[in-house]
Amino acid sequence: MQSKIEKPYVLRVAEFIYFKIIEIKNKNPETNNIQAFETFMASKEYELISSGEFHDKWFEKLEKNKFVDEITGKKITSETLKLLELQKDSMIKLLIKIPKLYYTKSHFPLEISQRAFDHLWRVCESYEMWCKETKQDKLIKLDILN
Repeated sequence: MQSKIEKPYVLRVAEFIYFKIIEIKNKNPETNNIQAFETFMASKEYELISSGEFHDKWFEKLEKNKFVDEITGKKITSETLKLLELQKDSMIKLLIKIPKLYYTKSHFPLEISQRAFDHLWRVCESYEMWCKETKQDKLIKLDILN
């Protein structure tokens, strides 16, 4: 009997992003990964993460629940909470959004937008790496590692 594999808390936001991008691709089958990532960057979910609101809502739930995770039923340690705070801060810094400045006149992404795109890509890569390491290949849908 195989025990249930728990994912690290820091992968929760990665999983959220990953599945939102899959959702975009499912709604638009002709869309490639790059286009799906760009579409995600214009979504309300991206705004939720890039503003820090995703983590803030999660932290509020945890605080109300005495820092017991509703999914695992386990108490989240102060060290893990510090890691999640760092993750929140890096998401805010790296996913900074400047409206209407995504592309230059030549249609190339601005450096700041490219940095955000690259960060999202790495976050999704880390999710796929975890899936491979834990032998959950069926969860890999974007196949960005290959």
